[in-house]
Order: sequence, then C-alpha cells, then structure tokens
Amino acid sequence: MTRRPRADATRNREHLLVAATRLFASAETEPSMRAIANEAGVGIATLYRHFPTRESLVDAVYRGQVSRLTASAGELLTHLDPPAALRRWMDLFGDWIATKNGMLDTLLAMIESGEIAHAHTRTELLAAIDHILEAGRTSGELRADVSAEDIAAALIGIFTVAGSPERAAMAARLLNLLMDGLQTDH
Repeated sequence: MTRRPRADATRNREHLLVAATRLFASAETEPSMRAIANEAGVGIATLYRHFPTRESLVDAVYRGQVSRLTASAGELLTHLDPPAALRRWMDLFGDWIATKNGMLDTLLAMIESGEIAHAHTRTELLAAIDHILEAGRTSGELRADVSAEDIAAALIGIFTVAGSPERAAMAARLLNLLMDGLQTDH
C-alpha cells in the first residue's frame, strides 16, 4: 500500500511548482535550481527530493500549465459568454507562452528526446480552443468559418512579435483586433 505524502511535503512541492512557474515566466534564461528553491523558501535538498532533475521539474511545470490552460476553456464558459471566454483564454495562453521562455532550452531538449510529446500538447490546446469556438458558433457570437488551428497560428504569431512584458500593450491590442475579426455581427 502506498502512503500519501505528508502535508508539509505536499505543501513544499506546491511551493516549488509555483516558484518555478513564476521564475520561468520572468527569466531571460533558465533560472538555477538553487534560485527556484530559494524562491520557494525551501532548501536545495527539498527541491531535489521532489524533483531529482531539472527535467523532472520542467516536466511538472509544463504539464501543470497545459492542464490548467486546457481546463480553463470549460471553466471560463461557465461564467463568461463565448467571445469573452475566448479573449480571456488568449491571455492565459500568453501567460503559458511566457512561462515556457525560462525553461525553453530544457523543454526543447525534452521534446527532441521524446520525453514530452509536443503533438499531444498541441491536440489538447486545439481541443480547448475548439470547445470555446463551438460554444460561440452555437450561440451565433463567433464565426463558423474559423478553426482552432487558425486561432492557434494567430496566437503564436502575436506572442512571437509581442510576447515580452514591455510589449504587453501591443499584445493586448493585437488580441483585441483578432477578437474583432472572430465575432459575428450578431
């Protein structure tokens, strides 16, 4: 029988994931494991007890971010109309892209080695976009001739040119323009 982790161990793991996510999002280059442990308020041994390698930490952060991003599509639709839900999801996508910046080298190596299945992530993200699009098509608020792939390509383009924090206003403007083109005259 497997024992559940102690409450403090679970809390430490969560603190590490939150700290790593925050540092990955704000870093120009990959932060050190020690910097992540310090940010989480734990010792380096605690970090390595939970994540024995940089790859295991990057994998946990990456998978957690993808899960939150994909789950948010349905959650947003519970309290926002489809256009507002899609626009908010686009902001969350931008946050996800920013988080990847500080772990990009490790992430790319993991994708290349097959440790992370990029195609699976893409499928999950496209399904999340399609979920919101379908709700918008049904309500008549979003165009029926736009695919999830179209939106994903537009988002990647926007965040490629305006993904840095100093270009946040430009990204918001471009996302609003994209949304204007996605909505029907309804």
